Amino acid sequence: MSRVAKQPINLPKGVELKSDANGISVKGPKGTLSVHALPGVSVAVNDGVASIALAEGADDKFGGTARALLANMVKGVSEGYERKLELVGVGYRASMAGKALNLSLGFSHPVVFNAPEGITLETPTQTEILIKGSDKQRVGEVAAKIRAFRPPEPYKGKGVRYAGEKITLKEAKKA
Repeated sequence: MSRVAKQPINLPKGVELKSDANGISVKGPKGTLSVHALPGVSVAVNDGVASIALAEGADDKFGGTARALLANMVKGVSEGYERKLELVGVGYRASMAGKALNLSLGFSHPVVFNAPEGITLETPTQTEILIKGSDKQRVGEVAAKIRAFRPPEPYKGKGVRYAGEKITLKEAKKA
């Protein structure tokens, strides 16, 4: 078994983990997440600590994956995940209209993005977007979709970027 799979997962107060033949589900204050059962992997919970066990003769490549997925689900239902996007460029703005995100990105039309189920979008300022949710994969996927509307361009750096993302600017053409 891998070193990752051997590490126990501490379950915070209010988080329940259930494992059956169909898969594993984790329930907490921020929602419920589930993952399908991985072959040869079983989960045992003792005194608020979950541990991964592999069946005899099972392929051990699923052990670390199962542990990482479970740890992400436990953190998601207890604390949640958050991604922050920044809009860089003159006239680039973001605003909320209900559950829809309105983006002004220099196109001739506004870009409207509807938040999927389980994801909340916020705009603390006109140039910042906060994406929050309990599922790490979906939060990252939504952030990538919003960034794809206008990724940062390499000459001036204008566009939608992740907070703290470094854009390597190219040198302009010399006359």
